[in-house]
Amino acid sequence: MKNLLIILFFLSFSALGKAQTASQARENRPKLIVGIVVDQMRWDFLYRYQDRYGEGGFKRMLREGFSCENTFINYVPSITAVGHAAIYTGSVPSINGITGNSWIDIASGRSVYCTEDNTVETVGSSSTAGKMSPRNLLSSTISDELKLASNFRSKVIGVSLKDRASILPAGHAADGAFWFDEKISGFITSSYYMQELPEWVKRFNAQKKPETLIKNGWNTLYPIDTYTNSTADNVIWEDTFAGEEKPVFPHAVDKIYKKDPGVIRTTPFGNTLTLDFAKAAIEGNNLGQGDFTDFLAINCASTDHIGHKFGPNSIEIEDTYLRLDKDLAEFFTYLDSKIGRGEYLVFLSADHGAAHSFDFLAANKIPGSRIDIKKLVDNLNEALSKQFNTDALVISGTNYFIHYDHKKIDDAGLEFDAVKKASINFLKKMDGIQYAIDIERIGEAPVPEPLKTMIINGYNSKRAGPVMIIPEPGWFSGGKKGTSHGTWNPFDTHIPLVFMGWNITAGTSNKIYHISDIAPTISALLNIQMPNGATGRPIVEISDRIVK
Repeated sequence: MKNLLIILFFLSFSALGKAQTASQARENRPKLIVGIVVDQMRWDFLYRYQDRYGEGGFKRMLREGFSCENTFINYVPSITAVGHAAIYTGSVPSINGITGNSWIDIASGRSVYCTEDNTVETVGSSSTAGKMSPRNLLSSTISDELKLASNFRSKVIGVSLKDRASILPAGHAADGAFWFDEKISGFITSSYYMQELPEWVKRFNAQKKPETLIKNGWNTLYPIDTYTNSTADNVIWEDTFAGEEKPVFPHAVDKIYKKDPGVIRTTPFGNTLTLDFAKAAIEGNNLGQGDFTDFLAINCASTDHIGHKFGPNSIEIEDTYLRLDKDLAEFFTYLDSKIGRGEYLVFLSADHGAAHSFDFLAANKIPGSRIDIKKLVDNLNEALSKQFNTDALVISGTNYFIHYDHKKIDDAGLEFDAVKKASINFLKKMDGIQYAIDIERIGEAPVPEPLKTMIINGYNSKRAGPVMIIPEPGWFSGGKKGTSHGTWNPFDTHIPLVFMGWNITAGTSNKIYHISDIAPTISALLNIQMPNGATGRPIVEISDRIVK
């Protein structure tokens, strides 16, 4: 009997110890971290529509959270995949290897998509849209480091309409990353993560939410004459949906959806769908319910698709942000109920901003115009052919980098430095080009800071061309309608960054911070190692938990 009592005592003591360990884990770290990256969100969108935002979305974040008002991208080009990689690796393209959505592999001359992986298969669809993985990402992410710190007991999920925007944030060791596939009008994944879609994803897809969300088409949330923060509804710089004669409301996207389910990406309902799926991911994986901090990486991608089509001054964009504000308010209320107010940490940022449309600038007498990269490369090749008697020496101007056919240069017995010098002399004379730079000799180039450092940060010698062009302010490469992004200018690189929730001090700062500071800040909050390629620094102002 005495022995039995001793055994029971030690079992009780052991159970108490385990309970205390779990309790301590909860006290020292949040139950759940939620990263929300709003695609193509300029910093000023936090305030441009503030008079129309409700109290529970963007305003709640600014009221209860800490806003870093001068957060900038610290590399070029400012492109989607690059931004997601920078946020979650705390690093820059030179180190993490993500130099664009696609890039030219210098060794082979082949175009490479950032998350392509032919060694894996699509899971959840018969399409090839799932042949993706994070293998092209060279460094770890903050989500990877959380996995390592918890001995892989933390759960990590990535969610987006875009493959790259769920895969890169989720990192290498994620439990899953999911993205939208038009073929099934639902979410899929890759065999990199699993061999079959989880039951919770199957149940979500079976609900056919896209059809429900888009069934009434897209009209403005409020009377259209109240959208005074935007230009008129019918302007020449906005694009149209298929079958439309003018770019005006209402948009019959419900009819388009029947033939092209992918149209939901270019509506605010794509963001609603993403946040609904994020809630399903929380429920399906019991995120935030265990003894270790979990991570949910969310990308709201529809803002980017809509911006590309209509531009940042459109009623479509204003309506999209007003709807996103309501969606975020509902999502935060859900997190309060499911995880507990103050028990989760959320940050909101963007992968890049957006330029004003070319014709919008012209209509308002502001300098700026379009750079046709294909035409620029053609003209450059013609000039080089005359000088070196060899055709097509340049193969691409992808991401503002000039890529060369090195085999052709070697076979012709040409000096590469001479070809580069001739290229730069030609490019500098072209309209809209402010600088053309031999990156290996950038120290000699008359380029001011911070632009010089941004160029260096964006250059990876295996995935970027050796010459880079920098457009004049207001000039950029893109279509004739809507807008694009990719330059160093503040309209592309000044992004929002707001932290809210667990152990965050309410306030604002106008100090300059960088996109690469986000992951090191999360690391400091959690007392874990920062990603292995991180170049950023913790933002000490946001919390008393970070040692000053």
